[in-house]
Amino acid sequence: MKYLPIFLLCLATHLVSCAQEQVPNRENQIAAAVQAAPEEDRSACTVMGYDRDTMLVTLREGTNNLVCVADDPRRPGFQSVCYHKDLEPFMSRGRALRAEGKSSQEIFDMREQEAKAGTLKMPPQPTTLHLLEGKEAEFDEAAGMVKNVNYRYVVYIPWATAESTGLPLKPLVEGGPWIMDPGTHRAHIMITPPR
Repeated sequence: MKYLPIFLLCLATHLVSCAQEQVPNRENQIAAAVQAAPEEDRSACTVMGYDRDTMLVTLREGTNNLVCVADDPRRPGFQSVCYHKDLEPFMSRGRALRAEGKSSQEIFDMREQEAKAGTLKMPPQPTTLHLLEGKEAEFDEAAGMVKNVNYRYVVYIPWATAESTGLPLKPLVEGGPWIMDPGTHRAHIMITPPR
């Protein structure tokens, strides 16, 4: 029994070490994250990524209107996003609520209430999120490219509806645009080009 605390300390040290080993270095996180952005914008994006303790931190301050978030090393597959800086209040609020252990529905409901009350600032104009993801995707360090990924555009237009935009509620053709969460703070156009 007296060896149990030593065992637990060794186990905790091992788990921290494993978490640290799986976090890519700063340069690779930046290189992978910005591939979700249009090519001409990549060098000037703000990039957020993960430190050795898998805490989200700013890896690079940018000078343009895009914020990119690197792939979360704790999740399977690959996903990086780049979004217009006016979406940052919406995104950061979602991250904060997720860190509190809120469910997806709770996060949606709380942000909806806050957006209606005006305490959560949503962009007054349509704003785009670029998303790069794939279950089998990986960053090829030698090539400097993320491989086996799909690209998707999400254009946030808070409170928009199918009636106000003329968009359908589901794609009419493969990869065609459609509106998701119509009439809410999170109303957005989905465009998923065929792989």
